Amino acid sequence: MKNMKKLIAILTIFSLVFYSCETDLDINIDPDAPTGVDKKFFLTAGEASLATILGGQLTNLGGFMAQYHTQSPSASQYLNIDTYNMNADYSNRSWNELYAGCLNDLNYVSVTAEAEGDTGSYMIAALLKAYTFQVLTDLYGPIPYSETLLGAENITPKLDSGSDVYAGLIADVTDAMAKYAATPVASTVGAQDAIYDADMSKWTQFGNTLLLKMYMRMSYTTSANPSAVQALLTKDNFISENAKVAIYDAGENKANPFYDVQLDHLGDVNNVASSSLLQFYDTNIDPRIAKVFRIAGNSTYRGLDQGDRGSVASEQAKDFSRPNVLETTPVYLMTVAESNFLQAEALIRYSSGTGAVDKYNAGIASSFETYGLTATQAQVLTGTGGAYEYVASANVETAVRQVMIQKWASLAYINNIEAFFELNRTGYPEIVTKGNEDYKAGNLIVAIESVIPGNLTPKTILYPDDEVDRNPNVTQKGALTEKIWWDLK
Repeated sequence: MKNMKKLIAILTIFSLVFYSCETDLDINIDPDAPTGVDKKFFLTAGEASLATILGGQLTNLGGFMAQYHTQSPSASQYLNIDTYNMNADYSNRSWNELYAGCLNDLNYVSVTAEAEGDTGSYMIAALLKAYTFQVLTDLYGPIPYSETLLGAENITPKLDSGSDVYAGLIADVTDAMAKYAATPVASTVGAQDAIYDADMSKWTQFGNTLLLKMYMRMSYTTSANPSAVQALLTKDNFISENAKVAIYDAGENKANPFYDVQLDHLGDVNNVASSSLLQFYDTNIDPRIAKVFRIAGNSTYRGLDQGDRGSVASEQAKDFSRPNVLETTPVYLMTVAESNFLQAEALIRYSSGTGAVDKYNAGIASSFETYGLTATQAQVLTGTGGAYEYVASANVETAVRQVMIQKWASLAYINNIEAFFELNRTGYPEIVTKGNEDYKAGNLIVAIESVIPGNLTPKTILYPDDEVDRNPNVTQKGALTEKIWWDLK
């Protein structure tokens, strides 16, 4: 009942705020915020906006890029993604929604909460803004940051480099958490917070985990900060409960965003299981296969090699497994599994691997639990002789690879776009040409019908044509293969 009331409130207020703030969907125009609306409703609108993009378009995009799914032979809706041929128009919705919707709504919360002395609500909004900007810059590279959300003061914000955005986000998160710690005023938004019900201890853990994620994203750069990572590890106050929006149900237009579009409105015709992930689960006898994929029409689990739709007749599409996303599947921002894998990697890189095995095993166990399985089932695979037994190595990359393969396996339809980012950052799972793959060990292949020469794969997406047309400070990229600033391996 509580979730139903929250969903109704989110849908109602989201529609009001969406109409008022996003009629033109121009990120450079100050939103005409409705007067007299409590900031708590802007928070739910911002969270709903973020969840819609993260759980919808970015779940679909990340699923293709991380090779959780590929285009079905019976349809061609996403052939441009599967062949690495996305154009600028593809980016319009996610860019506009996150800027003109999510970030504007969260900024209203920040400004209002700060004026009211509500340090709790201010911190929640600041952390969510940082999370959203991090997704944007990890996807696009340089983005409007320091000059955005200023309304009429600057309608053509400059692009800030990814490294500058990260430095700013770390400062923003640290500052907001310090303000709350110095004057701990509990947030007034209450149950309108669709993620943690304004539980400030959980939001503090979220902030620490977000900081760890950003620091680890910089691990191959000159901005790497081992001392900051060590301080977070010493504090040991990371998320203990998944950060998720779990307010979806089977009602019309109330379902999980991916389900609503791909299964309900488009009829489940586009996305079939990629062999890259399905064969990894299947050959390692991993029970998560049944949670991530549905059995095919012939009662077996079957995947299609990435981008290989042309080799299969359309009538055979029914013989392939499909994503097992339900109406009620939550949209996850961060999970306990992700937190454990971040800590495992940090311990390998900065503490000679001491304690990494425990965090690695905990990451797999918590992944199983997120999928509705048990830690005992995970232990079958992580125990002595198991397919996922951790093997300590003095070689940092050898040890890190084990963590990243399991992280990739844990993010399927939990946070697909995060899997794409981590694939770009670390190079794990490795992308090889068809015929050289080892799906059991964890490999991806270059999509078979790729339009990009030289066995290269996308690292980013283009800026939306709306923004390029409106903002003279935005120059379109030359290619999808341009690397994000932290992609240096």
